[in-house]
Amino acid sequence: MKSLLHRLKPYLRWFILGATVFFLLQTLYQHWSEVSQIRLRPQASTWLLSALAVTLLAHTWSGWVWGWILREFNQPVSQAWATRVFLKTNIAKYLPGNIWHFYGRIREGQKADLSGVAVTASVLLEPLLMAAASLPVVLFAVGESRGWLGGLALVAVCVGIHPRLLNPILERVARMKLKGKSLPNGDVNVAADESPPAVKEFRIRRYPLRPLLGEFLFVGLRTSGFLLVWSAIAPISPADLPLLFGGFSFAWLLGLVVPGAPGGVGVLEATAVSVLGTRFPMGTVLAAVTVYRLMSVLAEAAGAGLAVIWETRVQD
Repeated sequence: MKSLLHRLKPYLRWFILGATVFFLLQTLYQHWSEVSQIRLRPQASTWLLSALAVTLLAHTWSGWVWGWILREFNQPVSQAWATRVFLKTNIAKYLPGNIWHFYGRIREGQKADLSGVAVTASVLLEPLLMAAASLPVVLFAVGESRGWLGGLALVAVCVGIHPRLLNPILERVARMKLKGKSLPNGDVNVAADESPPAVKEFRIRRYPLRPLLGEFLFVGLRTSGFLLVWSAIAPISPADLPLLFGGFSFAWLLGLVVPGAPGGVGVLEATAVSVLGTRFPMGTVLAAVTVYRLMSVLAEAAGAGLAVIWETRVQD
């Protein structure tokens, strides 16, 4: 049974991607008349440039937080190095496989003489903390009637990332998913070079409060970028903010955790359309998620370009 699931896993990823793209195309076809009538609001260029800047800031901040995570694993890195490497490799998440940005960070860590196991653990912990920060935000934003769910999720998250619970999970995942396996290009994962006792040396020795708080800010910045894009298309009333904030955060969270969608492409858009399309005009939702994806890719490409220029100047 396990061998069958292993053989079907690559096809499952393509099925998920194909299904989400089909759903989006079908929805776009059904609501094309609404989308074609959308016109950007006055001063839309200001809103879109602000969205681009805030989204770039979100990715830059995420790189800074990754530096904090590496330090939790006792790796002597500077925040500037971590941010530069994060921005340079982040654009690779859109390549098929959705692991190349992680692989790039592991290889850069190897070049900097960091522990392969520790860097591997850091790239495993980073999305876990992102998801942990997103879940309470989503539940708090759904309304006062369910606000207690947000509080419960926040408590569960705070307990779940305690080192006594987190370290065994990271160790098991590192052994099962990464240790001793080859990457898609045939290279041996750097974690395989480390002896089994070394796997235990990367354990977190204190509660990762600072990285968790940093990821909360990242979620806020990322969602603010979407709200700025929406503002360029349609006005936002204060009453709409919780649903827009929570709906987009939920869509982004699913794009993060669902396999087979490089960079969350398709999953984020399909989820946002499903969640927000019931409360807002479908044409506005489709236009907003499409323009936001464009702004996000542009921000990540700009971040990668700036990181390469930054690295070149540092080496000079």
